[in-house]
Amino acid sequence: MIRRTFCAVSASTILTTRGALTAEKAGYQVLASDKGQVALIGVDGKPAWKRPLRAEVHDITLLPGGGVLLPVARDRIAEWTNEGKEIWSYKAEKVTGNNSHVEIHAVERLPDGNTLVAESGNRRLVEVDREGKIVRSIALKVEKPNPHRDTRLARKTADGTYLVCHEGDGKVREYDSKGEVVWTHTLDLAGRPRSNGHGPEGHGTEVYGAFRTPKGTTFIAAGNGNRVYEVDRSGKTVWSLEQKELPGIVLAWVTTLHILPSGNIIVGNCHAGPENPQLFEVTRDKKVVWVFKDFVTFGNSMAAAHVIGLASGTIR
Repeated sequence: MIRRTFCAVSASTILTTRGALTAEKAGYQVLASDKGQVALIGVDGKPAWKRPLRAEVHDITLLPGGGVLLPVARDRIAEWTNEGKEIWSYKAEKVTGNNSHVEIHAVERLPDGNTLVAESGNRRLVEVDREGKIVRSIALKVEKPNPHRDTRLARKTADGTYLVCHEGDGKVREYDSKGEVVWTHTLDLAGRPRSNGHGPEGHGTEVYGAFRTPKGTTFIAAGNGNRVYEVDRSGKTVWSLEQKELPGIVLAWVTTLHILPSGNIIVGNCHAGPENPQLFEVTRDKKVVWVFKDFVTFGNSMAAAHVIGLASGTIR
């Protein structure tokens, strides 16, 4: 097996891999946020740039022109140029019925140029134009309201529906453009008892991400479910990667996913500790072909990442 390895050069972060390709041959860059900063790691494994940011970042995107779209405060998102200048922003204001505050855990730039934002606390999705005007608002169904747990990632599908991860409810709901729920997937404990903790010791149903494929299946990044799996429209699991299936890797809080046209999947492995990679690429037959482990630039809370250099058609 050939494994492509991409690591910060530090005694605590080097991965030794027989037959490893160099980072340059892997050709990947990684944009991520943790430890009070946002950084772009080049193909040489070194930061191309770093910028300070005191915000919890659960979603981040490198835009086609080189800009960055991300949360910059609990209730505000922004677009930066590749030089770090803020050129657009949107601040979520409390709506009637929200007796707490607003948090933003998901932001997606749409093909029409508008931006999809999930507003936890307000329990809604909004689409915002370049002038900051809300052009669409969709109320969300939330069983256990909590401004920190109403939502994690939300994505608009090619069919115009919205896949929303409700962390506190332990459910993925798909909404149509009128706000009707057209599909629901409820996470379970996969035969294991619930346990506390953010690392590999913790286990629950706090879902993080859901991604629809062209064939109609949905990949679930199960958060503290410590697993990645793919379900069909009936909810049947058609593929899964469990917590301890990969030699030398233990899954903790599963977050970011990239589904490549080849069938490979890049998995975000947050809170897993310095003995585990923060990102890794795995084939459908569960062979690890690339890992990213940088506990110098980032830390144990690197939840959101955008891997750059992937084939056209990658879903994230």
